[in-house]
Amino acid sequence: MAFDLNNFFNNFSKKTEQSAVGIDIGSSSIKIVEIKKKNDRAVLHTYGEIALGPYAGTEIGRATKLPPDKIAEALRDVLKESKVSTNVSAVSIPMRSSMVSIFNMPIMDDKQLAQMVPIEARKYIPVPIGEVTLDWFVVPDEKDFVTDKREKKFVEVMVVAIHNDVLSDYSSVVTNSNLQTSFFEIEMFSTLRAVIDSTDLEPVMIIDIGASATKIYIAERGVIRDSHTINRGSQEITLNIARTLNINIDFAEKMKRNYGFNEQKQDQVLKEAIDWIFDPIFLEAKESMLSFQKKNQKIVSKAILVGGGALLQGLSEKAKSKIQIETMSGDPFSKVETPAFLVDILKQTGASFTSAIGIALRKLQEMD
Repeated sequence: MAFDLNNFFNNFSKKTEQSAVGIDIGSSSIKIVEIKKKNDRAVLHTYGEIALGPYAGTEIGRATKLPPDKIAEALRDVLKESKVSTNVSAVSIPMRSSMVSIFNMPIMDDKQLAQMVPIEARKYIPVPIGEVTLDWFVVPDEKDFVTDKREKKFVEVMVVAIHNDVLSDYSSVVTNSNLQTSFFEIEMFSTLRAVIDSTDLEPVMIIDIGASATKIYIAERGVIRDSHTINRGSQEITLNIARTLNINIDFAEKMKRNYGFNEQKQDQVLKEAIDWIFDPIFLEAKESMLSFQKKNQKIVSKAILVGGGALLQGLSEKAKSKIQIETMSGDPFSKVETPAFLVDILKQTGASFTSAIGIALRKLQEMD
């Protein structure tokens, strides 16, 4: 799937444009979004998605584990099909390839903190530090939003670790796709940037439904406060429909996308096949929310559904009834300027491009 907006925006001056492409390499597909800066506005230039199943000799929608050269081949194909106009890029890295920990550190100056954090991180990172690349930052708390900070004795530090071999594989994909990138970013940070607004001061839960896994994030004031992964995703729905109805995978995938939780179209067998997978996901999401609320004495204000699995018809209503909280589909394309004739289409498909848009926005900001 691709849509080229070159002609729509061909009146823009190329001398004043800055352009970046955000890349989300998932287990079942690659999503790309190119945005341009025009008069301090982020403008959608083109976007596209390509299924990875055929590159692994399997069906569309199936999760894969491809080598870097095959991923690069698929990435080159979707970049070409989408008519991307720049090689300036940024790539999001899946949660499964990273480790994230939050812990307390005594108040100290920045230089001391930079020396002590890697030492303290050894307690929380279950692999030798030499095998990973570390990044970290101080998590702002409520006292950071007021002037009186005298009572603070500790700061929370978030440490992110990514295996060096993972970074090497992603670097190889970028190089073999003739792209340039200055950073990689874990998908939860890209996702947060794409769907959270500056007005969201209360805790928000993000449910990212991928093909092979579902990620739960709880963010407050634009900072991830809690995260974990559920090893169930939208691919299992397809497989369960295929087994239950004794149909092939391709037809089961079409049924899932066409019917979803639309009660007017569902029969009882299809409903049970989908509920069998989603009910445990919603239950675990609710338990995560309740645990966060109890620990922090704060109410999670809403849940936002993103990822390819969030495109199922009626999913927001189903999630709301199960989690018992205001629930909505993410609309990451609202962060960029788009042509009016695409607004409805992008609202329907946007949730699957969340990470790609989020990391493209960061890259464009970096270019200022």
